[in-house]
Amino acid sequence: MNSDHCLVEREGHVLVITLNRPERKNALSGGMLAGMYRGWRMLDEDPELRVGILTGRGDVFCAGADLKAMGGDERDEEFQQLMAEVPDIHFQALLRHNRPMKPIIAAVEGFAVAGGTEILQGTDIRVAAEDAVFGVTEAKRGLFPMGGSSVRLRRQIPYTLAAEILLTARHVTAQEALDFGLVGRLVPSGQALAEAKKIAEVICDNGPVAIRALMHALREIDESYSEPDALAKEIEIGGPVFASKDAREGPRAFREKRKPVFTGE
Repeated sequence: MNSDHCLVEREGHVLVITLNRPERKNALSGGMLAGMYRGWRMLDEDPELRVGILTGRGDVFCAGADLKAMGGDERDEEFQQLMAEVPDIHFQALLRHNRPMKPIIAAVEGFAVAGGTEILQGTDIRVAAEDAVFGVTEAKRGLFPMGGSSVRLRRQIPYTLAAEILLTARHVTAQEALDFGLVGRLVPSGQALAEAKKIAEVICDNGPVAIRALMHALREIDESYSEPDALAKEIEIGGPVFASKDAREGPRAFREKRKPVFTGE
């Protein structure tokens, strides 16, 4: 299992996870999935980390599964052993479930197709280069997108557009992805990671207690709730924020015309 296939690096309160197989268009490997899984758990469990960024090295974000390896003789014994301990490690790595309770920003350059678009749907904020390309292309290869796209995509963009993307398996331009709402902003080619870091810096400057509560609301209050139940859940999650030290510091700093010094308490 090649741990170099996924780089996990701390930059202050930010954890940057980089898919690192540029020679294979950052196609998913056992080492890459293991690295992502470990990175997400680190982000979730370390109180000093506040934001995660997912990006790809080179001019491709992720081209999905390594189709050249599928069905071949390649077998990663070390990854198989890890799967024995965490049977759904591949799904957790792709943010299908057990997502960290902290914001995740995707910084996309080039192709983000198949698994590349699937993992995108598990992130919270998405920045893409103007020449990025998206698509859930499994049907073209006779496969099924097991990363959650048949469920999530139609909840995140209009149903008819999701159906078209899934059933035709066509590529989607960055401008279409922005128009559909699949990504939030476009930047010039080569600038996605820099823009993601700017966003992460803004989030890190905000009150940690408020951000934690907001992430719980975003993760837990989904479409299965009725509006009255969802609003009641919001009060349950958000109410305790006002008893925090951060909630006192924010207004005090505003009155004193200075930048707040939040402690996360």
